[in-house]
Amino acid sequence: MKRRLEISELVFKVISYTLLTVFAITCLYPFIYTISASISGREAVEYNRLVLLPKDIQFDAFSAMFNNNMFWNSYTNTLFLTFYGTIWELGLSVLGAYALSKKRLLFRKGFNFFLVFTMWFSAGMVPQYLNYINTKKVFNAIGIMDDKWLVVIAMGMAAMNIILLRNSFESVPSEIEEAAIVDGATEMQVLWRVYLPMSKSIIATVALFFGISRWNGYFWARQMIQNQNEHPLMVFIRLKLEQYTDAEFTAGWSETYATDSIIYALIICSIVPILIIYPFIQKYFAKGVNAGGVKG
Repeated sequence: MKRRLEISELVFKVISYTLLTVFAITCLYPFIYTISASISGREAVEYNRLVLLPKDIQFDAFSAMFNNNMFWNSYTNTLFLTFYGTIWELGLSVLGAYALSKKRLLFRKGFNFFLVFTMWFSAGMVPQYLNYINTKKVFNAIGIMDDKWLVVIAMGMAAMNIILLRNSFESVPSEIEEAAIVDGATEMQVLWRVYLPMSKSIIATVALFFGISRWNGYFWARQMIQNQNEHPLMVFIRLKLEQYTDAEFTAGWSETYATDSIIYALIICSIVPILIIYPFIQKYFAKGVNAGGVKG
């Protein structure tokens, strides 16, 4: 028999659900407005006639964007940075976290301290920029002229994600590792066949963090990638925003869509891949953060 809720419980649920509903609507409204503005007519956008639903529906902004070769080029560059950047960062983080999770590691406490220290104090933007410049010189000296690899390799560490992975690895029972070693497993086999399968949730979560970070990466990509053909999507969007908000450029605008519409269309296309991937990883998300955030 189902227990009747007490008055206090009922009031709490009503307030909680009301607040959650308002919060969800608040988060959903900008997304719906962005879609509406991207497919609405020029006058409706320029004269702020949109409230929620689109007006004078047309897809000329999307058509103009899809016919722009630089858009597809920047999209390809973003896929490159996200794919290789996530693999590189995840690989380094897994190896670092695995080593730091072992009590037999020499100077383990010191390494863990320095890892956390980087979260408390940062060297600042100027030393980081100089580090990237020197790394770029090394790359050029060995024949790597593609600046996208600089962004991939130079941004391969994230202390918080290493700590999440380390905590998850520490929660793996030592008896399982000992049994694998008795059966003749090497260190890499223990990592690959014991720790990684038992840490799928946190690995998926950290991979999502890295992937979103690389997908949304803007500042260092703009600073370090000089070739316009190698710019990722976020830099491309920013450059278009600067172009379409320039008074001289917009003075002679004669298209059927507003300049803001194509910016909104670019934003929609930039978040579609994340919206597609996230539902498949969502089931690991809460479990992974709990597993990595709480030391076993």
